[in-house]
Amino acid sequence: MTTHPTTGPSPDFSSERGEKAAPERADVLGGQFGSFDDHHPPAQELLDDCVHCGFCLPTCPTYALWGEEMDSPRGRIYLMQMAENGEIPLEGAFTTHMDRCLGCMACVTACPSGVQYDRLLEATRPQIERNVPRSRADKLFREAIFTLFPYKRRLRAASLGGALYQKLRPKSMDKLLARLPQRLERLVAMESLLPPVRVRDAFARIPARTPAVGPRRGRVGLLTGCVQDVFFHPVNEATVRVLAAEGWDVVAPREQTCCGALGLHAGREEEAIARAKKLIATFERAGVDTIATNVAGCGSSMKEYGELLADDPEWAERARAFAAKTRDISEIVDETLADPRARRHPIEATVVYHDACHLGHAQKIRSEPRRVLRAIPGVELVELPEAEICCGSAGIYNMLQPEAAGALGKRKADNIRGTGADVLVTANPGCLLQIRKYLDGELPMLHPIQLVDASIRGVRPPEMG
Repeated sequence: MTTHPTTGPSPDFSSERGEKAAPERADVLGGQFGSFDDHHPPAQELLDDCVHCGFCLPTCPTYALWGEEMDSPRGRIYLMQMAENGEIPLEGAFTTHMDRCLGCMACVTACPSGVQYDRLLEATRPQIERNVPRSRADKLFREAIFTLFPYKRRLRAASLGGALYQKLRPKSMDKLLARLPQRLERLVAMESLLPPVRVRDAFARIPARTPAVGPRRGRVGLLTGCVQDVFFHPVNEATVRVLAAEGWDVVAPREQTCCGALGLHAGREEEAIARAKKLIATFERAGVDTIATNVAGCGSSMKEYGELLADDPEWAERARAFAAKTRDISEIVDETLADPRARRHPIEATVVYHDACHLGHAQKIRSEPRRVLRAIPGVELVELPEAEICCGSAGIYNMLQPEAAGALGKRKADNIRGTGADVLVTANPGCLLQIRKYLDGELPMLHPIQLVDASIRGVRPPEMG
């Protein structure tokens, strides 16, 4: 991969202040917490953990693209400290560089000092959303995203229009979109990410209860997701079949709603809290032993509910209990490998696995999906160069920052091509949409659980021909 210096002096950010050195604690722009308000600003002890060594730089996607210090984790932490000191406002450069961060957490994996950049970023983004006015166009675009994507009924309605658009879309549309002005690049990006729409799948429902096949291991609740259930419904179907085949009763509560992951990662804290409470209550009523998720971003957020609701005495313990029950599907299936109930049939294929950032970096789940895939006879698993670099999806990043996301998507696609694999597997719908755009149909793409499901049923996935 492209290498960059990994050590060096702390950068000089005086230009961001428009002046020379500022006092260590200026507080000229705010009160006790400098430019931040007093609701959970980035914790000083977490800021102090960063020793500015630079080991994060080679793994940071935006630093890899631009080589800009302020677009690295080290630089962003320095900006957070300056805002904490009241040396710079949140408006302007501070917000620009925070918005450019994908939140992929590759730096957390790389950091030898254990800097919790994830917690720092999750404290900073709500500060921006509360205190920094966005342009009218930016605000409207963001509101449009959050008015649609967390709602399955709205997504299903949109899928009808999407299916019709894809059927009638003229070949000349690409040239027309390419001529649109720069200010409309976000709309162009959104159009290009539209997945192949199958209306039958979009309106299909997972059974509320599916009994275990054979001896029963326990009772699992399944988060069906929003985009996942509407546009990647076959992944949910495969998940249910595998869990049942391995001895789990599967419960998929019909009343479940969005887990709040998109909002949480975008700094919409109040919205995320409300959604978390609703989901916790739903699965409490379901009476399950474990809560399974097959979406990396959702699982990452659900495992953080304990921190998200830590200040609420009514919900704090309930949130911790919920988070403790939440498992990625690869964790659950991996644990069954010691005592498998369902026989795996061979699938001859060279498979490349892409680590979704919120699975590999945020949840530290890397070996489990690989063991699950290697348990399939005939599968040869190959590793992906620059595996730690994000594909550019990052929740809604590829719609908000399409230029940077495009560069990362092309980079990831080139690395995938270089593996010579027959099929790509990854555990996040956003990654599937992003990589599909830049592979342009060159390789079949699956969620890992779809490959496991096909092996158990003794069929070849239809996507693989």
